[in-house]
Amino acid sequence: MPDDEFSSPAPVGETFLALGLPAVMTHALDRGGIAAPFPIQAATIPDVLTGRDVLGRAPTGSGKTLAFGLPMLVRLKGAASRRGYPRGVVLVPTRELAVQIERALDEPALSVGLRVANVVGGVPIKRQVETLSRGVDLLIATPGRLADHLSQGSVSLDDVTVLALDEADHMADLGFLPQVTAILDKTPAGGQRLLFSATLDGEVDTLVRRYLHDPVTHSTAPAAAAVPTMRHHLLYVDRQDKYSVVAHIGSRSGRTLMFVRTKYGVDRVAQELHAAGIAAGALHGGKAQNNRTRTLESFADGTTPVLVATDVAARGIHVDGITLVVHVDPPTEAKDYLHRAGRTARAGESGVVVTLVTEDERAAVEKLTRKAGLDVTGTPVRPGDRVLAELTGARRPTGKAVPAPDTRAQAQDTPKKGRQAHDPAGRAARRGRPGHGGAARSGARRGRKPGPASTPHGHRNRGAH
Repeated sequence: MPDDEFSSPAPVGETFLALGLPAVMTHALDRGGIAAPFPIQAATIPDVLTGRDVLGRAPTGSGKTLAFGLPMLVRLKGAASRRGYPRGVVLVPTRELAVQIERALDEPALSVGLRVANVVGGVPIKRQVETLSRGVDLLIATPGRLADHLSQGSVSLDDVTVLALDEADHMADLGFLPQVTAILDKTPAGGQRLLFSATLDGEVDTLVRRYLHDPVTHSTAPAAAAVPTMRHHLLYVDRQDKYSVVAHIGSRSGRTLMFVRTKYGVDRVAQELHAAGIAAGALHGGKAQNNRTRTLESFADGTTPVLVATDVAARGIHVDGITLVVHVDPPTEAKDYLHRAGRTARAGESGVVVTLVTEDERAAVEKLTRKAGLDVTGTPVRPGDRVLAELTGARRPTGKAVPAPDTRAQAQDTPKKGRQAHDPAGRAARRGRPGHGGAARSGARRGRKPGPASTPHGHRNRGAH
């Protein structure tokens, strides 16, 4: 693997137009409030546009999605994809991340007449088959669900010219790399490959050596670097006070993300918060996908100010405005601490990270934070302490129980009116309407040979991930 080349900050006055993006796309970004590139974007976009394989390392919240997504769209524009044959693919480890990447790239894609869609587990596969059969230019997928579509013949990767792997290290942690390599083996050998990861060692290194050709490497920060706008605190608590301290912290003003080690623990903490009068959502892999989607939406729009989550579920959370991250259960590894902490202080904003530490956990947590490159001092706290309020904004909870947030969703085949921004499978179909960038392309598809989803093998609607 090539040595890391640390990217300097984007020059003052740098613009997306100067990086080589078309004006119509920069106008779409402007409408979304995105005016200037972040360092990782300024570093990588020109290389992707020239067709180079790119290896990127950057902390969470640094703008990786647009760093690979925008130039991928530019590389794909000017042509139409065959039905069932996407020309661009983005592989991600979690369902939530796939949905958020689709949303981030939707308007830029429309601006250049392209269709973006996602295929993830936990939702009806039949609707995804229908979307693929209408034609998708850039497909965002989790490895498991894409493998399902490949096995039943509803999609082919024969036309893929550019493929990106996002959070490759997390895919390795979850055991997805065998599926990822099988997917990569089904794409044309000469295609462009982009890989983004917080760490570039172990299995990720093997992946890079096998599939990337002479990649240019960009890194905006060392993997263990502390973010200047992020403050870290260890809060020493008595075990009997722990859940009361959690409730006081949950009563604060602002968006708060709490990490708990197990699914059972997530549900228990959420129930404790509801009993204390705090609206809190619970997110973990045992929840149905529509429940997870609604929970995350409620947290993102501020309806539910506290989210309690496991590590795996939270890896797909990219929500702006999280001002406090709470390790209710301390992580077991330094990289997990850094990934959790990365949910706050994103894109230059400030944030606070606190870890609740009982007496028996002190030695392990102090060792872990040192390994993470942090010099953190511990502070003893109790419920109602002034110092707890000063460090976290904690307040005494009302004690008036509130019901758990309603995360029920309408049936998947009848999305709620007015929520098309959160309807991944149905949105691509609507883009063919006049004024949505797809009208000119619908005629080009007439007379095309059917894609894989239309083949007469009888596979297209079988199975669910």
